[in-house]
Formats: sequence, structure tokens, C-alpha cells
Amino acid sequence: MWNEPSAGFVVSDLDPESIARQPIPAVVESVEQGSIGEQLGFEPGDQLLSINGVRPRDLIDYQYLIVEEELHLEVRDTAGKLHVVDLEKDSDDGLGLAFTEALFDGLRQCNNHCPFCFIDQQPSGRRHSLYLKDDDYRLSFLYGSYLTLTNLKEHDWQRIEAQRLSPLFVSVHATEPSLRARLMKNPRAGLFLEQLQWFAERDLQIHAQVVVCPGLNDGSALEQTLHDLAAHGKGDWPAVLSVAVVPVGLTRFRPEGDGLLPVGSACARDVIKQIKPLQDQFQDAMGTHFAWLSDEWYLIAGEPLPPRNAYEDLPQQENGVGSIRAFLEALDQATVTLPKRLKQPRRCSWVVGRLVDQALSSVCTRLNSIEGLIVELYGLPSPYWGQDQVVTGLLTGQDLIEGLQGLDLGDQLLLPSVMLRQGQPVFLDDMTVEQLSQALQTSIRIVHGAADIVAAALGDCQKIH
Repeated sequence: MWNEPSAGFVVSDLDPESIARQPIPAVVESVEQGSIGEQLGFEPGDQLLSINGVRPRDLIDYQYLIVEEELHLEVRDTAGKLHVVDLEKDSDDGLGLAFTEALFDGLRQCNNHCPFCFIDQQPSGRRHSLYLKDDDYRLSFLYGSYLTLTNLKEHDWQRIEAQRLSPLFVSVHATEPSLRARLMKNPRAGLFLEQLQWFAERDLQIHAQVVVCPGLNDGSALEQTLHDLAAHGKGDWPAVLSVAVVPVGLTRFRPEGDGLLPVGSACARDVIKQIKPLQDQFQDAMGTHFAWLSDEWYLIAGEPLPPRNAYEDLPQQENGVGSIRAFLEALDQATVTLPKRLKQPRRCSWVVGRLVDQALSSVCTRLNSIEGLIVELYGLPSPYWGQDQVVTGLLTGQDLIEGLQGLDLGDQLLLPSVMLRQGQPVFLDDMTVEQLSQALQTSIRIVHGAADIVAAALGDCQKIH
């Protein structure tokens, strides 16, 4: 990992031997058609060494550096030949390059030892990427992944301020210093309130997350955490924009004697009952609910999801807060106009996690009102993880085989893309979609979002009588 000031390496200051020891530069994955990069002759596999003499450490540096109107690029092509390119462009013109990695100098990993960490609750022997504990502030800024702030060095804080890397997404879990340090098994975790004040003084912002572990950081500890965060959520430029409260997820692979308890229906109802009056208080004082429960709480408790307007602008949708409500809304829009019947009868199966199947049953009823169409919705548990009530994204290939083997799945099996590794047809247990298709002896279609599910159920271009 590079240890450098926030401006990046000045390549001309490094001797050839030092350059040779540096990590692999930014590797081009694709070039946008018609872009400046294509006109310059960039091709996949080329290495971008420097921009105006500075070697970018990551996608953030790259985006900052290319806004200059005059660029001096150093590039190594796939044959190893070095190229120097000088060009002029408008400041808002990009180069049209996409890279194989967002971080050119390596991933910053977590230095905590949280017993509830999902990474540590996996079996051994799977692909390497499943065991990487991401705690990198740059990925938090770029993609909304959560970090803890415990592994930041002084130059990291300087860079966050200098480049205005805001908002960041921070796993808080508890604000009481000794409790947070105990939860993360890291004394540096107890510095969070000081770090939060640092954000406030610089008009930088965060979205916060609290993973609730029954008996540890629930009850009065949870209430204190939300009030402490809300104290920094006021004003024209609040340091804390929102809080997501999510239940701890436990698998059968977790270490023995970890002291963790699963979230059951009674616990979920208690947390819902606790959070609702706090939301009302925040609404009166701040004009926002500020803190939201992820959808799992309501599904585990067997209670209806809040209405769509209760989630405001869905600030934590990627964290499961309002994601099902938004999905149902999208499904409603996708099914506004449906055919009365299909030209050719069609039968398909749609698989989701058991935790969410009841919430989606009304959509299946609507689709099955079409003459000639049968959509079977299967809500499956996960024997792989040892969870009966599981979200769709955690279902593995083995779970699907155990839950669907021997069933008549119709013309096609519809699988939500959240089950797969991004960009690759691989489940969390390393089974491929092709292997699953062979095991179940059925055609599989990966569906992306509400409109795609409806189109797949209808057979895409089925003509309407």
C-alpha cells in the first residue's frame, strides 16, 4: 500500500528502482466509444502511469486530475511500450476510460474484530474476495460502502478534508466510547464522537449505520446512540444526514461463544416500538425522521412496511431501508398495463428469500390474473447459512438446489441478480448459474429490477390479444 501525501506521487521525483517497486498503475478495462480516450488510441489493458506528473492512487485522484484543460499523460501499452501524450480539452470533458479497479494502490482492510462481522461468519475455502474486510474511506465515498474510521492515518484525514470526500458512510453501532470499543474490539473505536466533531467543524457529512445486537447495543444504548447522532443532525449543514438501524445477521459458521443473540420476532417488535416515538421527536425537532429501520425489522416482526412517504428521499435504500417498499412501488408501475391473456400459455418460477416472499405475494396474484400465465413464487430458507428467514441476496446455489430439486419449475426460473457476484454468474458459495441450471434441469434467467421481472414473466415480447 502506498504511504504518500494527499497530492499523490510525483513520478519525476522517483528513481527507476523506486518506480519499479510501486503497485501496478491504473489498468484500462474499457474505452467509451467516441470518447477522447478512444481518439487517443487507448485500449483495454493499457496502463495509465501518470497525469501531469502525478500517479493517481485511485479513481478519486484520477477524477480530480483529469479536470485540467491541459493534460500530460504517461501510458504503457499492453506490449510494454511507453507513450507520452499531450492534449488540450474542456475542463468538464472526461477521457472515457473505465478501469479494472477503483483503487490503484490496494484495498484498505478493516483492523477491527467485531464478533458480528459477516466476513468472519463464512466457511473457509471460498473465493478470496469473500474474505476481504473492506474498511476503505475511498470506496465509502465512491460507492457508499460502510467504514468504521478506525484505520485512518493523519494523511487520510488531511485528504478527506482537502478533497471534500463527503458524505462518507460510517458504521457507528454505538456512540458511548467504551461500548463502541468493546463491540469492535479496538480501542480506537472509542474516538468516534471526537471524529464526528471533526466532520462537523469542517462541514463534512456522514450517513450512519447501527447494527443492533440484542443485549449489547439495544435498549438504552441504542437510544443514546440515536440522540448523540441527532445532536449532529441539525442545522443548515448537518454532519449526520441519516441513520440506518439494521438487525445483526448470524450464520451457523460464526465462532462458538461469541455471546451474540439472533433477532427474533419479539425483539423486532420491541425495536420498532422503540424507534417510532424517536422518529416523531426527530421529525418535530429536525423536520425529518432522521433514523430509519431496515425492512427486515418489519418482516421479522410480521408487521406491515411503512408507507413510501415515511422513507422521505430513501437516503439509506442501499442499506435495506425502504428497498422493498421501493421495489413494490416499481412493481406497481411495471404492472399498470398488463395484457388480459397471453398468446401462448407460459409458466415460470420466481425465487426470493423466505423473509420477503409474503411482501411480494400480491404482485404474483396480479400477474396470475393474466389468462395463460402462471408465476410460482418460492420463498426459500438458507440451510447453507443456517437461516430460515433470509433475504434474497444471501441465497446460495446450494440453497436453490435443496429448495427446488424435483419441482416443476415451468418454462423458466427467474433469479434476482442480487444473488450473484457483481458482473459474474457466481453465487456466494461459488456455484455458477450454469451448474445450477444443469442440477435443476431448467432454463434460468437472471432478472434485474421490477420491470425486468415483469417482462420475463410475460415472456418479453408476448403479443397481446
